[in-house]
Amino acid sequence: MTFTALKPRTTIKDSPKLEQVYLQFEKLLSELQKRELPEAIINTINTHIEAINTLPDSDKTLRIQLKKRQTKIVTLLEKELQLVPKNYYRQKWLAIGISVFGIPLGVVFGTSFGNMAFLGIGLPIGMAMGIAVGTEKDKKAQAEGRQLDLELKY
Repeated sequence: MTFTALKPRTTIKDSPKLEQVYLQFEKLLSELQKRELPEAIINTINTHIEAINTLPDSDKTLRIQLKKRQTKIVTLLEKELQLVPKNYYRQKWLAIGISVFGIPLGVVFGTSFGNMAFLGIGLPIGMAMGIAVGTEKDKKAQAEGRQLDLELKY
Protein backbone atom coordinates (compact mmCIF):
# COMPACT_ATOMS: atom_id res chain seq x y z
CA MET A 1 0.00 0.00 0.00
CA THR A 2 1.24 3.48 -0.80
CA PHE A 3 0.71 6.89 0.69
CA THR A 4 -1.92 9.33 -0.53
CA ALA A 5 -0.33 12.05 -2.63
CA LEU A 6 0.04 15.43 -0.99
CA LYS A 7 -1.94 18.06 -2.89
CA PRO A 8 0.40 20.37 -4.82
CA ARG A 9 0.01 23.98 -3.74
CA THR A 10 1.18 26.86 -5.85
CA THR A 11 0.67 29.58 -3.25
CA ILE A 12 3.27 28.27 -0.82
CA LYS A 13 6.04 30.06 -2.74
CA ASP A 14 4.64 33.35 -1.41
CA SER A 15 5.40 32.45 2.21
CA PRO A 16 8.90 31.22 3.08
CA LYS A 17 7.81 29.80 6.46
CA LEU A 18 4.96 27.82 4.92
CA GLU A 19 7.21 26.59 2.13
CA GLN A 20 9.80 25.34 4.63
CA VAL A 21 7.21 23.44 6.68
CA TYR A 22 5.55 22.02 3.55
CA LEU A 23 8.84 20.81 2.07
CA GLN A 24 9.83 19.25 5.40
CA PHE A 25 6.51 17.37 5.50
CA GLU A 26 7.06 16.17 1.91
CA LYS A 27 10.56 14.98 2.84
CA LEU A 28 9.15 13.06 5.82
CA LEU A 29 6.70 11.30 3.51
CA SER A 30 9.41 10.49 0.98
CA GLU A 31 11.58 9.00 3.74
CA LEU A 32 8.67 6.87 4.91
CA GLN A 33 8.10 5.66 1.33
CA LYS A 34 11.52 4.00 1.49
CA ARG A 35 10.52 1.91 4.52
CA GLU A 36 8.33 -1.14 4.85
CA LEU A 37 5.54 0.01 7.15
CA PRO A 38 2.52 -1.93 8.43
CA GLU A 39 -0.79 -1.24 6.72
CA ALA A 40 -2.37 0.19 9.87
CA ILE A 41 0.37 2.83 10.14
CA ILE A 42 0.04 3.71 6.44
CA ASN A 43 -3.73 4.10 6.83
CA THR A 44 -3.26 6.43 9.78
CA ILE A 45 -0.71 8.53 7.89
CA ASN A 46 -3.03 8.64 4.86
CA THR A 47 -5.78 9.99 7.11
CA HIS A 48 -3.48 12.82 8.17
CA ILE A 49 -2.52 13.54 4.55
CA GLU A 50 -6.16 13.63 3.45
CA ALA A 51 -6.95 16.06 6.25
CA ILE A 52 -4.14 18.33 5.04
CA ASN A 53 -5.32 18.05 1.43
CA THR A 54 -8.78 19.32 2.40
CA LEU A 55 -7.41 22.50 4.00
CA PRO A 56 -7.52 25.81 2.14
CA ASP A 57 -4.30 27.44 0.99
CA SER A 58 -4.35 30.07 3.74
CA ASP A 59 -0.87 30.59 5.09
CA LYS A 60 -1.30 30.37 8.87
CA THR A 61 -3.93 27.61 9.05
CA LEU A 62 -2.07 25.32 6.68
CA ARG A 63 1.27 25.88 8.41
CA ILE A 64 -0.18 25.11 11.85
CA GLN A 65 -1.95 21.99 10.64
CA LEU A 66 1.15 20.75 8.80
CA LYS A 67 3.18 21.05 12.01
CA LYS A 68 0.48 19.33 14.10
CA ARG A 69 0.05 16.45 11.66
CA GLN A 70 3.80 16.02 11.28
CA THR A 71 4.20 15.84 15.06
CA LYS A 72 1.41 13.26 15.31
CA ILE A 73 3.00 11.13 12.56
CA VAL A 74 6.45 11.27 14.17
CA THR A 75 4.97 10.39 17.59
CA LEU A 76 3.08 7.47 16.05
CA LEU A 77 6.23 6.17 14.34
CA GLU A 78 8.24 6.49 17.55
CA LYS A 79 5.65 4.69 19.67
CA GLU A 80 4.72 1.91 17.25
CA LEU A 81 7.91 1.25 15.25
CA GLN A 82 10.61 3.11 17.21
CA LEU A 83 11.45 5.05 14.02
CA VAL A 84 12.78 8.52 14.80
CA PRO A 85 14.23 11.43 12.80
CA LYS A 86 17.79 12.61 13.32
CA ASN A 87 18.43 14.32 16.67
CA TYR A 88 14.95 13.39 17.94
CA TYR A 89 16.15 12.14 21.30
CA ARG A 90 18.64 14.99 21.70
CA GLN A 91 15.86 17.57 21.39
CA LYS A 92 13.57 15.60 23.67
CA TRP A 93 16.19 14.99 26.35
CA LEU A 94 17.41 18.61 26.26
CA ALA A 95 14.11 19.72 27.80
CA ILE A 96 13.99 16.73 30.14
CA GLY A 97 17.54 17.44 31.33
CA ILE A 98 16.75 21.06 32.13
CA SER A 99 13.56 20.26 34.01
CA VAL A 100 14.56 17.03 35.78
CA PHE A 101 18.24 17.64 36.48
CA GLY A 102 18.89 21.37 36.03
CA ILE A 103 16.23 22.97 38.17
CA PRO A 104 16.71 20.66 41.18
CA LEU A 105 20.49 21.14 40.98
CA GLY A 106 19.98 24.90 40.81
CA VAL A 107 17.78 24.79 43.90
CA VAL A 108 20.44 22.75 45.71
CA PHE A 109 23.13 25.28 44.77
CA GLY A 110 20.90 28.20 45.72
CA THR A 111 19.99 26.84 49.13
CA SER A 112 23.47 25.60 49.96
CA PHE A 113 25.04 28.99 49.16
CA GLY A 114 22.15 30.88 50.76
CA ASN A 115 21.50 32.88 47.58
CA MET A 116 18.83 31.84 45.09
CA ALA A 117 20.72 33.69 42.37
CA PHE A 118 22.66 30.43 41.97
CA LEU A 119 19.50 28.76 40.63
CA GLY A 120 20.77 29.49 37.13
CA ILE A 121 23.90 27.37 37.62
CA GLY A 122 21.89 24.15 37.48
CA LEU A 123 20.24 24.89 34.13
CA PRO A 124 23.32 24.52 31.90
CA ILE A 125 24.39 21.45 33.87
CA GLY A 126 20.97 19.85 33.30
CA MET A 127 21.04 20.90 29.65
CA ALA A 128 24.44 19.25 29.15
CA MET A 129 23.27 16.07 30.87
CA GLY A 130 20.14 15.95 28.71
CA ILE A 131 22.07 16.52 25.50
CA ALA A 132 24.52 13.76 26.45
CA VAL A 133 21.75 11.23 27.14
CA GLY A 134 19.82 12.21 23.98
CA THR A 135 22.89 12.01 21.77
CA GLU A 136 23.65 8.51 23.02
CA LYS A 137 20.07 7.41 22.33
CA ASP A 138 20.31 8.92 18.81
CA LYS A 139 23.55 7.03 18.15
CA LYS A 140 21.93 3.80 19.32
CA ALA A 141 18.90 4.39 17.07
CA GLN A 142 21.18 5.03 14.10
CA ALA A 143 23.22 1.89 14.78
CA GLU A 144 20.02 -0.17 14.93
CA GLY A 145 18.72 1.34 11.66
CA ARG A 146 15.76 3.04 13.34
CA GLN A 147 16.68 6.57 12.29
CA LEU A 148 15.13 8.40 9.35
CA ASP A 149 17.39 10.48 7.10
CA LEU A 150 15.61 13.66 8.12
CA GLU A 151 16.07 16.30 10.80
CA LEU A 152 12.92 18.08 11.93
CA LYS A 153 13.23 21.83 12.39
CA TYR A 154 10.12 23.32 13.93
